[in-house]
Amino acid sequence: MGIAGWVWILVLLCVSQGACATSLWVADGLSPQNLSPHLRLLKDANGDLTIDDILTSDSPSWSVLADGEQANFGFSTAAYWVAVTLRNPSSQPLELVIRQDYPLIDYLDFWQPGADGAWQHVATGDRRPFQTRPLDLRDFVFPVTLAAHTTQTFYFRFQTAGSMNIGLNVHSNTAFLPKLAQEQILLGIYYGGFLVLVIYNLFLFLAVRDKAYAHYMGYAISYGIYFGIHNGVSFQYLWPDNPWLANQSLVFLLGLTLIFGTQFVRTICNGAQLAPHTDRVARWLMFLLVPLTAISPFVSYGPMVLSLAILTLVLTVLFMVMGVISVLRGSVPARYFLVGWSALLVCVVIYMLKTFGLVPHNGFTHNAFQVGALIEMVLLSLALGARVGEIQRHGYVDQLTGLYNRRYFDEQLQREFLLAQRSGTPLTLMVLDLDHFKAINDRLGHARGDEALRAVGQLLKKQLRKPVIACRYGGEEFAVLLPRTDSNAASTVAQRLRIAVAQMEFEDAALSVSIGVSNFAGKGFASAVQLFEAADKSLYQAKAQGRNRVVFEPAGNETFLSNGL
Repeated sequence: MGIAGWVWILVLLCVSQGACATSLWVADGLSPQNLSPHLRLLKDANGDLTIDDILTSDSPSWSVLADGEQANFGFSTAAYWVAVTLRNPSSQPLELVIRQDYPLIDYLDFWQPGADGAWQHVATGDRRPFQTRPLDLRDFVFPVTLAAHTTQTFYFRFQTAGSMNIGLNVHSNTAFLPKLAQEQILLGIYYGGFLVLVIYNLFLFLAVRDKAYAHYMGYAISYGIYFGIHNGVSFQYLWPDNPWLANQSLVFLLGLTLIFGTQFVRTICNGAQLAPHTDRVARWLMFLLVPLTAISPFVSYGPMVLSLAILTLVLTVLFMVMGVISVLRGSVPARYFLVGWSALLVCVVIYMLKTFGLVPHNGFTHNAFQVGALIEMVLLSLALGARVGEIQRHGYVDQLTGLYNRRYFDEQLQREFLLAQRSGTPLTLMVLDLDHFKAINDRLGHARGDEALRAVGQLLKKQLRKPVIACRYGGEEFAVLLPRTDSNAASTVAQRLRIAVAQMEFEDAALSVSIGVSNFAGKGFASAVQLFEAADKSLYQAKAQGRNRVVFEPAGNETFLSNGL
């Protein structure tokens, strides 16, 4: 028979099967090859076909994938049969591995022709014990030997309550083992990164006792174990003899991740104060998640994972809105959160589109969620650091004026005094008091008195730059520390502040300050308290001598007046 005759027979065979997929020629050292272009697919809507039905001529028609299309069908109750033909043109038998790279398949059956002509059957899947797998690996890996100068067809049957992702590829043994070792190293780095973040933030939680850290750790731990299930690692190492737990723990941990994540985002973005309406929606969704998560191990897997997948998308968008609002209202931790959540949002959308069968299943779409999660975890850890800084700042900041408070002043005065004492550098302290403040309160009211204090505070922040430290000492009194500043420079600064306050426009009230100044130049004061007492004494003299003036008391108790009136 000529070549044309063989081609005609091949065409007739393709037509009788309903579609024609080319066989894959394999060779020794074969690098990973995606089998999607070489698959024949058969959808078994009722799931009642057997291998005998498939092998008979009465079986339904096969189909093939279009160019560039992947065998990703989203959530489906149907079973899918897959046939793939491999050809070995060499004179030596080839040892190959066929790999299904998506481990969340409930029932996966594999048939290959045996040497005696009978079909060898492997029944595995994550609804069956882990030891049913031909190799003890997180993915489904089927070793096959292709005899010399032979063409063989292999059959698979996929059935799952989750997303139907058929990700088959083939390697030679020599190419598979190095790739497996590389994947193990990357997985170790990935989960090691999660563990480091959890331990690091555990120590921070023990130090600061902030509930945001507890929410973060719950989020990271449940997220990490969830990805372990998603990758097949948890089933391999944690509960290989418990397929029920391997499946139901996935939805439970996803729900737990969403609960901890919701609480973390509400805390880190200060949602109750900065975004109350969005926070209220997030709180009600969390109330929905708690019972849903509690019943998830006892409810059908498919509807539950679909419900949680939809809630994941909703919460992801909601958290983004909360983050934007919090950033616009001045939250520093929310900035880090927003960047991290943006990275995760992109990855979640990609993964969910893959889950619903709208984009192909491949290495990028399958792992994008996990990469985005690790990036997000690092940035959320930075957000926690910013939150600690914010908490510390609030502990040192006067809420009315925005200046540092007395607690901070006392600490810095002692620190700067000891530094000046050791180094011999000058240190100047100014104590300012708003003149006739009681009269302002009595005539205009306490609210207007607060506005006057706030205005003076803003003036000090505007006029003074680091390393100068401006604080509200208490009531209408302010203190300014000027490290490494001598008497002449301090006198200039004091006069500039006195004049600036006197020139302020504050309704029909004339504002002015009295300023007492003391200077330490390496001698004359034995302690920081004495330096403050000297400045306070100078302030009292400025008040007694008519207000709106500067009185300077250097280390020798030599007093001079400066008013510029």
